[in-house]
Amino acid sequence: MRVAVTAAGVGRFGKRSETLIDLLCEAGREALDGIGRKPVDLLVVAHMAGGTFAGVENTAAKVADQLGLDTSAGFRVEAASASGAAAFHAAVPLVAAGGYDRALVIAGEKMTDLPSAEVARVLARSLAPMEIAHGATMPGLAALVASRYLTRYGVGEDALDAVTVAARAAAARNPNAQFPTAVTSAQVRESRPIALPLRLLHCSAVSDGAAALVLERTAGPAGVLGLGQATDHIELVERPDLTSFRATQVAAKRAYEAARQTRKEVDFAELHDAFAPFALLDLEDIGITGPGEGAAWFLNGSTASDGRFPVNPSGGILGRGHPVGASGLVQIAEVARQLRGESGPMAIARRPKRGLAQSIGGLGSHNFVTLLGDTGGGGR
Repeated sequence: MRVAVTAAGVGRFGKRSETLIDLLCEAGREALDGIGRKPVDLLVVAHMAGGTFAGVENTAAKVADQLGLDTSAGFRVEAASASGAAAFHAAVPLVAAGGYDRALVIAGEKMTDLPSAEVARVLARSLAPMEIAHGATMPGLAALVASRYLTRYGVGEDALDAVTVAARAAAARNPNAQFPTAVTSAQVRESRPIALPLRLLHCSAVSDGAAALVLERTAGPAGVLGLGQATDHIELVERPDLTSFRATQVAAKRAYEAARQTRKEVDFAELHDAFAPFALLDLEDIGITGPGEGAAWFLNGSTASDGRFPVNPSGGILGRGHPVGASGLVQIAEVARQLRGESGPMAIARRPKRGLAQSIGGLGSHNFVTLLGDTGGGGR
């Protein structure tokens, strides 16, 4: 597979006054500027629920019109909170096969125009109908997963606090982050309960924002090495284990096999931490640690920017923000920027050669893993 990310654009996350189309185009223009406005013949756009959150439909055509790409092919992709990753995974094989020379992939969400309770109801639509009928919400089910994990492995709640502290410390170095201020373990522990053991600062916030990438058939420091995705039972009760996400495990296995590499060759990762316990599961599910060992890595600093295996140097979803449609793509964008030497103050201590992005759709029901690395193009 000879496809590489050649430019990235990431907007500021948080409460934004602009429309969803404006946010998507802002990120798109930055990415296009990064390649000197060369022609693009494929546009892939993603958002989870733009019609409900922002009243926007026919998104690809509207974005193409504003960006002057009105003769490009284009379509929209949706995979819940993994929509951005799904868009990337849709575009790569089309470029690799030679059908298109250059693709612009853009993903975003505009969520803050609705009250938080309504946002929660929209997000819950990605859950199983039976769970929705019984009043389940994303935080409620995430709390169930967290409780099972902590109990099974004898892990204390301080591990969840450590994930948030690490995320916010990293976000303090990210100029686009929604939460650019570090927090202490005490502040996390004192934040209000949401669904115990989860507290407010263990949970991602409602956000607006967008990201964009340019894909080309070429080699480069951020070449596509391997892609993997998988689904799992939509109902949690149907899953054999709640202390891991099988869809991530399968997606990671497929990505490693496609890349003909192993987890030992990955230098860092951007993981989906919409809730603090997910970061622990993610680290284990991609094979970096064994079951139940992820907590110790966050507690002892192994996942810090200068640690053994840096995790979420951009601040992750907990620190950077979670405009749901954008998150899967911005993770890939941040991996690409680290590999291309474009991360500025977010750069990890050792220049990486390979990075991994992992994205969760729904409550672990449709997950994606993306491996990027140097494919012979050298640095910029």
